[in-house]
Amino acid sequence: QVQLVESGGGLVQPGGSLRLSCATVGRIFVGYAMAWYRQAPGNQREWVASISSGAITNYLESVKGRFTISRDNAKNIMYLQMNTLKPEDTAVYYCKAQIGVSEVWGQGTKVTVSS
Repeated sequence: QVQLVESGGGLVQPGGSLRLSCATVGRIFVGYAMAWYRQAPGNQREWVASISSGAITNYLESVKGRFTISRDNAKNIMYLQMNTLKPEDTAVYYCKAQIGVSEVWGQGTKVTVSS
């Protein structure tokens, strides 16, 4: 059974940076497609970025050029480097693993962008 554990959230000023991590526990990491989602207060959860098992990446248009998704298969960790953060990036960020037809979600990490 695989579990996902996010970390790295916090409070940051506009224009600042954060790096989120998603650690995979309990099963081999290689071969999963992974993704980051976020949910702002009062909004539905939205897809932010994804990375295939072959490291092909895709991004939500509003984060292109600011966010970078990556994975370290040796450490079983996925990252989301977030630069030039804006108040509208404030949300709880979740990672997701696609394991066959099943989805596994982490518990979320809160990101607040505010001065």
